[in-house]
Amino acid sequence: MGKAIKTGRLREKTLAEVKQSKQTTFDSLPTVQEKLTQKAEAHSNKQIIITEIGNETKEDDLDLKVVFRLIPSRAAFSKITAELYFDGQKMHCCAVRIPQGPLSADAYELPVPLDMMGIGAGPHFIRVEMFELWNSEEKLTPASKEVTIDYVPVRRQDRFIKIPIVKNAAAEIDVVSEPERDVYREIEKDSKKELVGRRDDW
Repeated sequence: MGKAIKTGRLREKTLAEVKQSKQTTFDSLPTVQEKLTQKAEAHSNKQIIITEIGNETKEDDLDLKVVFRLIPSRAAFSKITAELYFDGQKMHCCAVRIPQGPLSADAYELPVPLDMMGIGAGPHFIRVEMFELWNSEEKLTPASKEVTIDYVPVRRQDRFIKIPIVKNAAAEIDVVSEPERDVYREIEKDSKKELVGRRDDW
């Protein structure tokens, strides 16, 4: 009889502890669930928006400028990957670290200088893809933008104003008439004859 009473008390005590434990868990559950929901919503609302791909042609160079925004803010990102394609071929890939300081913004410009030596003039297609790359190689928050540029090479001589240069220019020029020119020619002929005659005497 005493053993049954002791077992009953032990059962009641255990049930009370379990009930108290469950009560504590349920009391804190809404707070934890709310935090998880907020994190999930923040992750699902993350976006990378490429707003512009600008370009400036220089001598044998093409300076690209990729402008992009991070939504909801830079705080949701730490590093993103940018891939650049030229006429459908992948040519560059880089990791972009997102600064988190108080002076940072949510919009950024990514400069991409291209060496265009040997690239022909005409239309070319440029595509930029940006995303977050996880350890599992999964691409999250992907964004892409494509533009067509009409590339016209800039030659070195095209950068200067062309001013013709006078060859063998003298500081002073004497202008003579045609009769005077004939007289000078006769004098020059006589001087040459006299010089030849002196050589013969030698």
